[in-house]
Amino acid sequence: MTTVYFVRHCKSNSKNHDDLSRELTEQGLKDRELVTRFFADKEIGAVLSSPYKRSIDTVKPVADERGLTIRTFMDLRERETGQGWIEDFLGYVKAQWTDMTYKLSGGESLLDVQKRNIAVLNEIVRDYKGQNIVIGSHGTALSAIVNYYDPSFGYDEFYEIIDIMPWIVAFEFDENGNFTGLRTFIPGQDC
Repeated sequence: MTTVYFVRHCKSNSKNHDDLSRELTEQGLKDRELVTRFFADKEIGAVLSSPYKRSIDTVKPVADERGLTIRTFMDLRERETGQGWIEDFLGYVKAQWTDMTYKLSGGESLLDVQKRNIAVLNEIVRDYKGQNIVIGSHGTALSAIVNYYDPSFGYDEFYEIIDIMPWIVAFEFDENGNFTGLRTFIPGQDC
């Protein structure tokens, strides 16, 4: 069995509007310990991440404890909005969950995000067969992956997790790479 643990990053600095360099807040840095404790009793074969700082920094202590180098994948990044910072974020999010092909000029739809994330996830499952993998991720990207395997996950479910950082989703695959199930965890509550 291969288990892929996607970790939604801890709380990040919303005043930094640059997706690539947005850092964790002081609380986010403290909450990394919850992630580290969650994985303390798990054998981890690799730690991967979106190339965005907040995701890397969330899973870095897990990698450091095991002497692993974090491998980044550009296709694991968060959704590109195409418009920079969006003031009516909830309205935008609702429009995207209502129509998974909806996107702003120069941006990505949820379907676009889902396709690129699922493609790289399939590659990861193939390349790390039989291992437990940790991946630093994002709320929208991770939610689009959950929706791929569980289409009942939509706007209401996304809204429920919108402020949960960190949030962990474990995806399980059999020896042939077939999806067998998923479980969700809130570090600090499910440990």
